Amino acid sequence: MKYQNEHLVPHKAALMFTPANVLNEDVCLPAALIKKTALENNIQWMQDYADARGVSLAPHGKTTMTPWIFQRQQQAGAWAIGVGSAWQASIAMASGIRRVLMVNQLVGKANMTLISQLKNTYPDVDYLCCVDSAANAQVLSAFFSAQQQTLDVLIELGVPGGRCGCRTTDEALALAATVADLPGLRLRGLELYEGVVHGDNPQPQVEAFLREAAALACQLERYVDGEFLLTGAGSVWYDVVCNVWLAAKKPADCRIAIRPGCYITHDGGIYHEAQHALMARDCVACDLGGDLTCAMELAAMVQSVPEAGRAIVNFGKRDSAFDAGLPQPIAHYRQAKALADPSALIETTGIMDQHAMLKLHPGAEVQVGDILLFSTSHPCLTFDKWKTLLLVDDEYNVLEELETAF
Repeated sequence: MKYQNEHLVPHKAALMFTPANVLNEDVCLPAALIKKTALENNIQWMQDYADARGVSLAPHGKTTMTPWIFQRQQQAGAWAIGVGSAWQASIAMASGIRRVLMVNQLVGKANMTLISQLKNTYPDVDYLCCVDSAANAQVLSAFFSAQQQTLDVLIELGVPGGRCGCRTTDEALALAATVADLPGLRLRGLELYEGVVHGDNPQPQVEAFLREAAALACQLERYVDGEFLLTGAGSVWYDVVCNVWLAAKKPADCRIAIRPGCYITHDGGIYHEAQHALMARDCVACDLGGDLTCAMELAAMVQSVPEAGRAIVNFGKRDSAFDAGLPQPIAHYRQAKALADPSALIETTGIMDQHAMLKLHPGAEVQVGDILLFSTSHPCLTFDKWKTLLLVDDEYNVLEELETAF
């Protein structure tokens, strides 16, 4: 046996036999599994989509924080990797990523110092971050000009009641004029995140927000030398972003970059529903052939059947996302043999730190020691529970251990 990290205390799926198969109980469970075939499908499908639309792909690395995955995305053609913090940017650069798009504000002396050091360590890496206030721009200018460095920035456009971003186009224009006059800063374009627009039928509001951004980009063009970057799109509205921005008037030398993240493993919950809706409205996605498929599964064991109709499995809130629906069983094994599809027979009804409660419907046959595989919803908050993920083949043989960097 060996530790996944020899210098660390064993964590979660750490103790393994070689060779290892999840269904043979060769790894400590619970464990987060990444199915290689599905992962490769998703990486290629989204790259094909971006290529078919004529836009660049800058997937959110914050979803996985897994350097191995970053590298595979870049190898497949990703133009950049998106991150949310200076620390995440450092992981991406150390992983060999050539362009890092930090779609967030850079604030604080330590964070600015880290980015300055990274710019010296990786001088060929293109790093961009966002600004939405003159106060932040002035602090950044003072810091980076003192280092005799230039920081590339994007104006962030937001919506009232949302998160960051200038609330009006007038504010954004005034900020752009300020940035243009400050030493140490260079304006590269405009950023937004349309996922902050909510409602019963948000698509018309999303489209209006995107049209507003395209018009603003034309007004900002005079402050940008060379290519103008116009970027948005999470994992729900990336087709709508393409539709609106490709049709809209925009700067002459304009690169559109979309930033989905959760596509990388997809899920069995909110992003499954979002992708189903997208496929119904987008002929380009349909014409590509294939689709995104769930690449992340949680493997756990039944540890107790304390009463009729109830079983307890050995995973909990420490192991899986639970904010957008509880993990639900998709496969059932006993002594490595597949049993009946559990989706209609077994239901996850509750979750605690280290335990999940299952309701057993008539016909369910569950024993202590059985292995259940679960699909999850919202992969971001499952990835960040794990120091190590297990890359497996379709027979659940462990191919590689993937280290995360949260």
